[in-house]
Amino acid sequence: MRKGLLAMAALGGLAAMAHAQPPVGTPACDRTCLEGYIDRYLEAMLKNHVDPELFAREVKFTENGIRLPLGGEGLWYGMTGIGTYKFYVPDIETQQVAFIGTVIENMANGDADDGEGNFVAVAIRLKVVDGRITEVEQLAIRPSQQLFGGGGNDSPFGNTGDNVEAMGEPHPIFREAIPEAERASREELIEVANYYFTGLARNDGKGYYPFTDDCIRYENGILVTRNFTCKQQFEDGSLFNVVSRIRDRRFVAVDRERGIVFAFAFFDHHRINWTWQLAELFKIENGLIRRIEAVFHRAPFGIPSGWSTYEQAMSESIQSVR
Repeated sequence: MRKGLLAMAALGGLAAMAHAQPPVGTPACDRTCLEGYIDRYLEAMLKNHVDPELFAREVKFTENGIRLPLGGEGLWYGMTGIGTYKFYVPDIETQQVAFIGTVIENMANGDADDGEGNFVAVAIRLKVVDGRITEVEQLAIRPSQQLFGGGGNDSPFGNTGDNVEAMGEPHPIFREAIPEAERASREELIEVANYYFTGLARNDGKGYYPFTDDCIRYENGILVTRNFTCKQQFEDGSLFNVVSRIRDRRFVAVDRERGIVFAFAFFDHHRINWTWQLAELFKIENGLIRRIEAVFHRAPFGIPSGWSTYEQAMSESIQSVR
């Protein structure tokens, strides 16, 4: 696997990740157990019930980068249903689990015809310690937060929640297990995924782009490599200098068994004072990215994640997971 200068630059952050192990004396949650915490969390949010058996007393909760009290605010306030699209990324080593999916929210200014609400795309990270959720980080991508400021169903791409829900289920590629003897380390998987961010920021077509020949990318439930492969888009000029800075790159869940990396990050566009807040996941095989899916929305320019220091939030280096 090709190693670059990024590996040296990120050594400190990756070393910190390697030490993120379950607390001594606490049985580690396996894949099914961690995925179950997502399901229990969604049910708790739907019922607006902060169960002390599920959540730690000092649980920290953010939505779209803003810290809020857990329960009764943000998506907890108006959620009316759970969608069918569910993409889990369990990380047994760090006892975290990430998720992309859909829920239904009955927004006061919603435009759903049935009166029950709109589909909302969500990206969630949970941290589990001693059997309870201690950290909740989520993005809620609502119809009013669409690409190019279109808003609602007037956006040329429609509602992200509708798009993601229409995907039905994660592509079978994501369920394919990597043979145990061929599995990369979490540090190697993160390094490959980070090449995507580094190659896209101030792209000039001359970087190192570790994609398979058939790599495709979905953004907000829409295939954006319909006429090009991932590599062609990076090399042919269509993405030249599109993104000024990709910062606060936090690789919060790594599924080594299936070669999947889940990250939160921010894409800044300096000339127009525009920031995308996003969650993105990568399927990696033999050191190459095979498939990419991302959900994102426009956020206030320069906003932090709520989980980083100012210096980390402005940095384009890999940040360690919590």
